[in-house]
Amino acid sequence: MRTHFIVHESFEAPGAYEDWVRARGYEISYSRVHEGDALPVGADGIDLLIVMGGPQRPSTTTQECPHFDADAEKALIVACIEADKAVIGICLGSQLVGEALGAAFDSSPNTEIGSFPVSLTAAGRRHPFLVGLGDTFDTGHWHNDMPGLTEDAVVLATSEGCPRQIVAYSRYVYGFQCHMEFTPACIEALIEHSEKDLADLADRPYVQQPDQLRANDYTAMNERLATFLDRLAADYASR
Repeated sequence: MRTHFIVHESFEAPGAYEDWVRARGYEISYSRVHEGDALPVGADGIDLLIVMGGPQRPSTTTQECPHFDADAEKALIVACIEADKAVIGICLGSQLVGEALGAAFDSSPNTEIGSFPVSLTAAGRRHPFLVGLGDTFDTGHWHNDMPGLTEDAVVLATSEGCPRQIVAYSRYVYGFQCHMEFTPACIEALIEHSEKDLADLADRPYVQQPDQLRANDYTAMNERLATFLDRLAADYASR
């Protein structure tokens, strides 16, 4: 499973996604755009494209953030989808996937930062990559927006704070608004970058502060993510 990551910022690390790729011995490559790396010119050499999160929005321009080219990333996403590759977008990445398919991103009803439960929808409970993982389970969150929905999109998971947590756009294309990849190292990097913002949001119902963020146990959700990815990879390989 040749996996390519688009990483927007040093503090938005691939975490458990990268751990999974390395543990399975799959090929791995990166476009760390915050370091000036170029995007792949097309889908050749990619089986799974993983587009990470970031503080940007899909509407952020290159004038506002020179290293973030939303149109170029959406073009690569479309190229991978048209080549029948697997694509997973996380947070900002999920919004870019929706936009690449013609569904505009939207503001989430609530800012969510921390560990809060998501609940699988009826479609999520039946989904072959999620079945048996539990109707409700805790995941990481760090967002203000959420992905748009195409006509064919199916919402697989929701939370009290956001109605679009996991979205299936097709059998191999997914948007994860939630962060199932968080590890303690990921959380430390995010806290270091966002400590003032966290203090400013202290009165929000779905925002945890640094001590709680550090105390959360992210192990179980990492294991669920690995199961999802294993099932996706096996299905993709069996075509």
